Amino acid sequence: MHISELDTPALTVDLDVLERNINNMAALCREIGINLRVHTKTHKAPEIAKMQVAAGSQGITCQKLGEAEAMVDAGLEDILIPYNIVGKRKVRRLTQLVKRAKMTVALDSETTAEGISEQAQADGCSMRVLIEMDTGSRRCGVQSPQAVLELAQKVTNMPGLDFQGIMTYPSNVRAKPFIEEAVDLLSEAGMPINIISGGGTGSEQASKDIGCTETRSGSYVYEGMTRISGSATLNPERCALRMIVTVVSTPTDDRIIIDGGAKTFTSYPPTPYGHVVGHPDIKIHGMSVEHGHIDVSESQHKFRVGERLAVIPLHQGMTSNLHNELVAVRNEQVEAVWQIAGRGKVK
Repeated sequence: MHISELDTPALTVDLDVLERNINNMAALCREIGINLRVHTKTHKAPEIAKMQVAAGSQGITCQKLGEAEAMVDAGLEDILIPYNIVGKRKVRRLTQLVKRAKMTVALDSETTAEGISEQAQADGCSMRVLIEMDTGSRRCGVQSPQAVLELAQKVTNMPGLDFQGIMTYPSNVRAKPFIEEAVDLLSEAGMPINIISGGGTGSEQASKDIGCTETRSGSYVYEGMTRISGSATLNPERCALRMIVTVVSTPTDDRIIIDGGAKTFTSYPPTPYGHVVGHPDIKIHGMSVEHGHIDVSESQHKFRVGERLAVIPLHQGMTSNLHNELVAVRNEQVEAVWQIAGRGKVK
């Protein structure tokens, strides 16, 4: 099938760009000398995760338990969940996954650790654990190297938990003293540190420099090797995703309407909401629920109803989370249709 035969809006991915991004990141991490553990929250598609593992990723990262379940169902076998899993129903789901795949989970409190330990004992399994440190993100994480040691000692004494190391986000120079002190304290206490996990696309070298053994990178798969915000960086050479849309109205000479709005792209600021391939002089300046509003005042092209456009969304990860299917395209020919199995999996 040619892409012109697709019904719109259609979320597509350029396979040449996708494969280049995947291979370039794998090569970079090999060159730096750090393990790559790709983050799947950008694409949420098992087929892409498998491509990343085949290219050299040691495993995958899933932000939520539901995403991890979708990936295990698809055959992925080595998964880190860098998120506090709280509540008996969730913890029960987590321990069920341990029976099917190699699972590691991050946590930052004794309460969370106790909940996992209790369920692991009940289910007769062992859960690999990392302790998350807050090194500047002001999100989750213990607040000092001493707190890392204290929680690690408690985790080590809890049945059903296997302490593996520490985790932080994002990887930057500010984290280095924190990590070094935490490692020293753990080493002096005779505790193993098998994993030091850093993260953030564009911070792979920083992860290596601050002492991490692995780096969690994700947005690169769609957005290129360096995480840069703003529509000026959206171009077909670095960005793999394309939303194929149809012009459904040309109400004025300076404005056209496409059949994709906030429920297609997300109304993610700032504007413009994407880059129209082949028409850099037109701008998606507004989003209704199901209408995209494009300013064509600076274009010499005469747009017509029924004309198709290819748009690179501003935030490709949020856009992909709105769609059930991803159409894999090479040279404008459809090669496959993939399920975005992890989309909407926020539990």
